[in-house]
Amino acid sequence: QVQLVESGGGLVQPGGSLRLSCAASGSILRFHPMGWYRQAPGKEREAVSRISNGYHVYTDSVKDRFTISRDNAKNTVYLQMNSLKPEDTAVYYCYYDNWTSKYWGQGTQVTVSS
Repeated sequence: QVQLVESGGGLVQPGGSLRLSCAASGSILRFHPMGWYRQAPGKEREAVSRISNGYHVYTDSVKDRFTISRDNAKNTVYLQMNSLKPEDTAVYYCYYDNWTSKYWGQGTQVTVSS
């Protein structure tokens, strides 16, 4: 059983920064991928970033603005979000993928507005 708990969301002005955290507990292996999706109102959930064995993948709209990292000792994945835009407003979900199942956190709201 795997549980994921996100934190770090909130309200920020355009151009600002936030750092999301996702702490995983249970049967976690460091070589299994972790990452982030987001879902904006009225839109489908979209993949934002993924980290696996040190390799990072980003969707085009967040490249050069978001950075994913992982602390394997703490079973925690982070998403540093800089230069935030109103279109980044969404509920952000972290996940852990053991190649059999994908486990999800409860989501954290990020709102970018002046």
